[in-house]
Amino acid sequence: MKQFWNERYNEDIFAYGTAPNQFLKDSIHFLPQGNILFVAEGEGRNAVFAAKKGLKVSAFDYSESGQQKALSLAQMHNVIIDYLVSDVLALPYEKESFDGLVLIFAHFPAEIRKQAHLKLLELLKPEGKILFEAFGKEQLNYTSGGPKDINMLFSEEEVKNEFPTVSFDSLSTEKIVLDEGLFHQGEGVVVRFIGTKK
Repeated sequence: MKQFWNERYNEDIFAYGTAPNQFLKDSIHFLPQGNILFVAEGEGRNAVFAAKKGLKVSAFDYSESGQQKALSLAQMHNVIIDYLVSDVLALPYEKESFDGLVLIFAHFPAEIRKQAHLKLLELLKPEGKILFEAFGKEQLNYTSGGPKDINMLFSEEEVKNEFPTVSFDSLSTEKIVLDEGLFHQGEGVVVRFIGTKK
């Protein structure tokens, strides 16, 4: 997978564009002023958007080429993001380091997914906020992007199970139209939530 993402992000063009994800754009006001961690952040479009809004932004991905594109995008927009190349289970941050988490299409392999989400929750302070959007199970019926493995896609029940210390301000499955670069185009199905760590 690491090789796949390095190759995808190694092209001159931004695979998912440089504009922020629409759900993040609509929901960023829910994030507290403070240190926000962007999970599996790829080429940095969402992290850069948040930094332009004045948030203190940290991000990680295991793709070196994603990091390079993200830092280049941040420089173009005159903002600073702290971006690590790291596997989710090897993140070096201390527990309760962050005031918010943003997971936008952060699809981990099924065998580590719940463990990854629990690890991320440990990094969030109590009362910290989470913004989450990922492809739902029904996405297999669409061609607008996302994993082809149903075990990497989400149901609302799986979200509740994998984020056990979260109080959900909203949780829904939505049919949307994606327009994000080359690889997210057309109708799709997503699971979204805004939550607060108990």
